[in-house]
Amino acid sequence: MNETLTSSEAARICGVSFRTVIRWIERNELQGYRLPGRGDYRVLATELRRFMSLHGIPEPEDMPGQPKRILVVDDEAAMASAIRRTLRRDGFEVATASDGFLAGSMLHIFKPHLMTLDIHMPGIDGFGVLRFLREQPPPFPLKVLVVSGESEPRLRQALELGAHGALAKPFENEELRQAVARILGEAPRAGRTGADKEP
Repeated sequence: MNETLTSSEAARICGVSFRTVIRWIERNELQGYRLPGRGDYRVLATELRRFMSLHGIPEPEDMPGQPKRILVVDDEAAMASAIRRTLRRDGFEVATASDGFLAGSMLHIFKPHLMTLDIHMPGIDGFGVLRFLREQPPPFPLKVLVVSGESEPRLRQALELGAHGALAKPFENEELRQAVARILGEAPRAGRTGADKEP
């Protein structure tokens, strides 16, 4: 669904005053519409992105309408591929890392909104990644969903180290979708498992 922005929100994204945005709309440079009654202006996020691209205005990291990014960290190639396919079908931009070291190096390049994290991996395991994130948090919001075949006590340990939720392997695709949506705040927090915690 295409997000609708106020003239003030569009102005903040473009780094201009809201009066400038209104002038763009009134000159038909930016497609927008007025609400009946008060006459406030609204702009679709996709239209604002088109306008910004046309005029060389850089998009901020939190630009509405952009797909959210998820980094899948799992040393099992088949599992990583299955998670990636499921999340891409839901409209997410997905990258994968086969171990904790690679995940750490990709964080500041890919800047994910969410990381799915296996615990049992060679080298730096999932616990090592969680400790790293606790000691050196990235300069952007990042949520972590542990996806692992480890025992319930180990999953609870991951939550204690800062993970926002845990999903035990094996799982159904719908369970993954619900866990991701819940952590990103994009769906009702229904069907929580004992391994989940509030973000």
